[in-house]
Amino acid sequence: MPSRLLEVFRAHPVHLHDNHIDFESVPELPDSHAWPPVVDYPSEDLYEESVPIIDLMDPNATKLVGNACETWGMFQVTNHGIPINLLKDVETEGRRLFQLPAQHKLKAARPSNGISGYGRARINSFFPKLMWSEGFTIVGSPVEHARQLWPQEYNKFCDVMEEYEKEMKNLSSRVMWIMLGSLGITKEDLSWAGLKSNPEGVCAALQLNSYPPCPEPNRAMGLAAHTDSTLLTVLYQNSTSGLQVLRDGVQWVTVPPITGTLVVNVGDLLHILSNGRFLSVLHRAVVHRTRHRLSLAYLYGPPSDIQISPLSKLIDPKHPPLYHPVTWSEYLGRKAKHFNKALSTVQLCGPQNGFIDINQNRMKVVW
Repeated sequence: MPSRLLEVFRAHPVHLHDNHIDFESVPELPDSHAWPPVVDYPSEDLYEESVPIIDLMDPNATKLVGNACETWGMFQVTNHGIPINLLKDVETEGRRLFQLPAQHKLKAARPSNGISGYGRARINSFFPKLMWSEGFTIVGSPVEHARQLWPQEYNKFCDVMEEYEKEMKNLSSRVMWIMLGSLGITKEDLSWAGLKSNPEGVCAALQLNSYPPCPEPNRAMGLAAHTDSTLLTVLYQNSTSGLQVLRDGVQWVTVPPITGTLVVNVGDLLHILSNGRFLSVLHRAVVHRTRHRLSLAYLYGPPSDIQISPLSKLIDPKHPPLYHPVTWSEYLGRKAKHFNKALSTVQLCGPQNGFIDINQNRMKVVW
């Protein structure tokens, strides 16, 4: 990731409690991790309505993806082209990492003003209670931190993660153009996304998340409700449920884990590009009493200094631009200060104009 983005994280360090616990050895939920009872906690693995599942080889994929972005802000994809063996390998390596002793993992801890390495989610700093999860962030090469964990056996982890990042970058670009294509946007309308003339290229990070078994899962939170600052995020959650999305601002809906599928969600920057037509929705992760859950999120963003603003093709007298131009570097700074209210800080038009409905920190354009 370019140094400018790293400077953003250095300028906005997070201050987390030095309360690193060994999740596997805790017999009861400590007060530091005890949240109010979780609303809409899934009582059983039955799913009624949930996010659309879209075959990327479907001739109607573009239309289906566009509809999902406008109504859900999230969807699952099949026939995505990521080899199943690679998905299995990346999960194996992720579990190998998180199964290390608690104190050993801290050898690769990320600094408070950094982004790469082992630690808790940065969003912990916005909440009074801690989350029942741990993470490992990879930006660029994972070699430096992997050597801290496995001085002699780090090559396999690095090789698998680097291959996965490569595949995810290609898939993310492909999916983004399907999303934008549903709005009639072409590569001529978004010159920086072609990247051939931009040596810096897109910025991305790979986030590994571990959610250990919890003695009181309905009073704990794996990852609190948030939106992503990205263009889009691609998530692999394999066979264990836990991801939930806020539907219409009122109900948490579980996204069922389906073997081989990947979850795609709209990020704040794509919401801005689409002039509010695509929803950057709140989502969260809940935990289980007996099952361990591992997820891998690929966070895909634009070059750090490219101005992101509503696309001109989506603006007309009835649909004025709703957001100020902002770079990802600038927006990450706003996110670090304002968290889920960051999007409103770059808003141009208010609800009085009849274009925006603000609900649960999410902005939805009424077209």
